[in-house]
Amino acid sequence: MKAKNYLGRRKFIRESSVLGLGVSLMPSFFSSGMKINNLSKPNIGLIGCGSRGMGLARILDSTSNINFISCCDIFPEKTNEVKKLDQNIEAFSEYEELISDKNIDGVVIATPLHLHFPMVKYALEAGKHVYVEKTMAYSIEETLEIEKLVNKYGKILQVGHQYRYFDMYYQIKKAIDEGWIGKVLHYESQYHRNADWRRPVPDPKLEKTINWRMYREFSGGLMAELAAHQIDVVNLLVGAPPMKVNGFGGIDYWKDGRETYDNVRAIYEYDGGIKSNVSSILTNGYNGYLIRILGTDGTMVVNRSKTTIYREPVTREIGTVDGVTGATIPMDSNTEGEVLEYDDGGKAPTEHALEQFSVSITEGKLPASNITTGKETAIAVHMANEAMRTETTQYWDKVVKL
Repeated sequence: MKAKNYLGRRKFIRESSVLGLGVSLMPSFFSSGMKINNLSKPNIGLIGCGSRGMGLARILDSTSNINFISCCDIFPEKTNEVKKLDQNIEAFSEYEELISDKNIDGVVIATPLHLHFPMVKYALEAGKHVYVEKTMAYSIEETLEIEKLVNKYGKILQVGHQYRYFDMYYQIKKAIDEGWIGKVLHYESQYHRNADWRRPVPDPKLEKTINWRMYREFSGGLMAELAAHQIDVVNLLVGAPPMKVNGFGGIDYWKDGRETYDNVRAIYEYDGGIKSNVSSILTNGYNGYLIRILGTDGTMVVNRSKTTIYREPVTREIGTVDGVTGATIPMDSNTEGEVLEYDDGGKAPTEHALEQFSVSITEGKLPASNITTGKETAIAVHMANEAMRTETTQYWDKVVKL
């Protein structure tokens, strides 16, 4: 029997899509303490106009419910590129100046990780709403301090884990919760690339400024920059952060003076014995981004924009395997699976995320990727990095009491 026939009997009706933030899957409104802003289109400024920032700038400029009015970067050539989108966009070289502009309602922060905390702090204290790219902060201490600041000032804090605005993952969660693939106890995630992660440097003095991801004083490395996406997804699917983590990493190929690992592997454990294996490497890009969700009755294979479900055999087929008579014949990996349906609304996850940043500001709605979920993923990322550096198991209930 093919998985397609099996799943056809259990066709489910979507209760929601990412476009409306959902009525049952997405978070609800702030319960109290939030001043509702009646603005229909908030004025937004962008801080950090590098490769990611420029991508965000294009989306901000084309998003109908946002007024993209200013940008900031220490390199004038970067802000000049942004201004090509619209000459009316005001350019700043100091983030304090952009944030202090009385016309700004919210800021999008797309700078190196070590700059997230001071910029978020300055913005919240100035009464601005904040969208900060993942990972939320450079350390666990900074992460917990941001949480205090959000509670103190009552402003929106949205973290750039854009897959929380991708309907595919909510349909995956619904299928898991409804038992489509039985009991899920194992997740296997990879975010692999075959590249040195290095960018050209016109002046040696700018090495750490441009290649900041490769230096510990500025970056959380592969865990923070790549694997954080899937750590956040698994947290979403499980419905809780991990209890503990162990892992290994090293600089084993790109021996070019970098300080952050060129390969990382971590094993998280969640309540109920759920395990999540996470890897990110810079020496092989086969299958790049991938998540395998292993249930007792089936498997989900998740690519960037497609999820395929494969059914486990209903009955074991016994035969001869590798000379062993009476062995269970392995499942055929080429068995046709069922493609999970979802609705992306014709837009990429980041487009939905930035649209919903505006909605959160104007309607006081809690973002899907908010201070709590962003904090949990950031702590999980830093726990893994510490586990790899010290070769020890890191426990959630110990680090959150710092």
